[in-house]
Amino acid sequence: MGKVVLVTGVAHRLGARFAGQIAEQPGVDVVVGVDAGPPPAALPLGVRYAQVDLRRPAIARVIAEYDVDTVVHLNVTSLGHGGRALVKETNVIGTMQLLGACQKAPGVRRLVVKSTTAVYGSAPRDPAVFGERMQPKAVPAGGFARDAVEVEGYVRGFARRRPDVAVTVLRFANILGRDGDTPLTAYFRLPLLPTALGHDPRLQFVHEDDAVEVLRLAALDAPTGTYNVAGDGVLLLSQCARRLGRPTVPLLRPALGVVAQLARQLTAPADRAFSQEQLQLLTHGRVVDTAQLRGTFGFTPRWTTPEAFADFAAHVTPGPLPPARLTAVTDRLTALLADHRPTDPEELRPR
Repeated sequence: MGKVVLVTGVAHRLGARFAGQIAEQPGVDVVVGVDAGPPPAALPLGVRYAQVDLRRPAIARVIAEYDVDTVVHLNVTSLGHGGRALVKETNVIGTMQLLGACQKAPGVRRLVVKSTTAVYGSAPRDPAVFGERMQPKAVPAGGFARDAVEVEGYVRGFARRRPDVAVTVLRFANILGRDGDTPLTAYFRLPLLPTALGHDPRLQFVHEDDAVEVLRLAALDAPTGTYNVAGDGVLLLSQCARRLGRPTVPLLRPALGVVAQLARQLTAPADRAFSQEQLQLLTHGRVVDTAQLRGTFGFTPRWTTPEAFADFAAHVTPGPLPPARLTAVTDRLTALLADHRPTDPEELRPR
């Protein structure tokens, strides 16, 4: 009998796309997609759907019913309706319930967990490049990054209790695709980009195609362990802005969050809010080493960071805001710049 794969988070684009991809693989008999809400579109043939809230014990019944042997947990996300508290419950409590169900299921033999390079944080004194064994200067205080840190801790505990299960944790840099819909892509779609005065952070991206491929390999028979996943190379935020043809508005750090929220309210969905961790990233940046991904895991992303961003930028609608809204944003920016105009030369120094 072939593999039976359970995929969580199929209501999100990446989960739905991966479920369809893994269902086409030789040796995979059944793919079961689960999520608390319906998937964004009809799932491909070969993917069965079960509407399950991971925070509830029902996930154990699904694993037992289908005799699942491979679990791919993609429902650790910064996105979701119902506010930050509900997203945290889904990420952390949902993962605990899932791992508890896997621990009691003797047929489970492989677990793949989607994590994020945000576990390293973004701080002014960070190392130039983070490796998998390195620790952040400060543990993230909250938000999606903190959720991912907690999730990885529970996964390590599960691996100790079930040494017979092959466990792989993939720490993804920001994923970009032609139709990407994340807080960072919402930022890049703004008609003008607020930036932190005196900072030009280094950024890394991974193309959605490569994200799906590395998940596919991890779900089959790739080596276990924890791996950073990012396209080769880096881009400065200023380079990203130029490639998008977007003007930037340098602001002092206290004003950056206010302006970003203002612009986001006019242009982006409510669940794409700018969090503190995102503002930290746009101030200090983050770069990770992917040598283990290429050497031990055996995968080299097809898209480099500049190429992944270029593909995203080529599909970004260039249209500006309507004149009335653009005038309103400009007026508010002018007022905020006046309120936060530096009077001390020290405030202009990069930190």
